[in-house]
Amino acid sequence: MLLKRLSLLLALPLLSCVGNARPIAPVAQVDLPRFMGDWYVIAHIPSRPEREAFNAIESYKLDERGRIRTTFRYRKGGFDEPVKTMHPVGYVRPDTHNAIWGMQFVWPIKAEYVIVHVDPAYQQTIVGRSKRDYAWIMARTPSIPQADYDTHLERLRELGYSLEGLRKVPQQWPEKASP
Repeated sequence: MLLKRLSLLLALPLLSCVGNARPIAPVAQVDLPRFMGDWYVIAHIPSRPEREAFNAIESYKLDERGRIRTTFRYRKGGFDEPVKTMHPVGYVRPDTHNAIWGMQFVWPIKAEYVIVHVDPAYQQTIVGRSKRDYAWIMARTPSIPQADYDTHLERLRELGYSLEGLRKVPQQWPEKASP
């Protein structure tokens, strides 16, 4: 009983992330197989583990059950730091045309993950949340033209984001060998 109560108390802040916010508009449709693969994190309004990320890459792979196996790879604090990884699992929410996922870092909680932009060539994307607390600008390449970056910032503003906490993620490729 104590364990159940403790779990509920720990889950409440995460569950409230969606309940009080005006839903953020997803893209009309995501071609899930095309979306799979590596995405360099160009900029983000970061979650706690991402605050000092360098060379951040989010990789997606569909498994045989339709889940999205995710690897978030980064170096914390500098280009010469050891590689760290996280492995959340994504679940496409039904009737969202593959544009809204529940991203599960810890069972049973699934954080909202909304694809709010993807270009026709599936080379650049923006992922957001209804609470407008986190956002990710990602690309298939470690850098994008400044004009594209500025357009993405304007998209985030139009979606109701404050860009005060936005951070460009340092990307330096090819990487040196890990220490």
